[in-house]
Amino acid sequence: MNIRFFQAADGEQLAVLFEEMQNYYGVFCPPRDAILTGLVNRPPETEILVVTTDRIVAFAAFAAIYPGPGLQPGFFLKELYVAGSERGKDIGTALMKRLAGLAVERGLNRIDWTAARANERLLAFYDGLGGDRKEDRIFYRLEGEKLKVLAGRKE
Repeated sequence: MNIRFFQAADGEQLAVLFEEMQNYYGVFCPPRDAILTGLVNRPPETEILVVTTDRIVAFAAFAAIYPGPGLQPGFFLKELYVAGSERGKDIGTALMKRLAGLAVERGLNRIDWTAARANERLLAFYDGLGGDRKEDRIFYRLEGEKLKVLAGRKE
């Protein structure tokens, strides 16, 4: 198992894993060419770590954020996904350890992320890492037509 940063040549393999992830969550998945375009055109601040064996079997997408508690910088982990065939092999833990190491190396004080409340296995995984649940927060998302409506409001 090797953990490294995403490279342009990884596009096809990561796209396959993205498709699996979208299917796992039961949500819309764009066509492969749109996924590849999205990877190439992702915001430059977005970083992706990949885990490889004979292929890419997991990834973590994240970005540095500021400010946070105590006006300190940190990472926001947007997505962590391990291929279904590879779960239970400590790959997710290894990926989180690498991300924690990057945070410490860069002088960042935290990693924030969200998790679906209904996914008990996922919650148990994150609890096992030592992360504290922040039940005092509610996750919001503004997207699609509602995003356009707000963008069009006059000040």
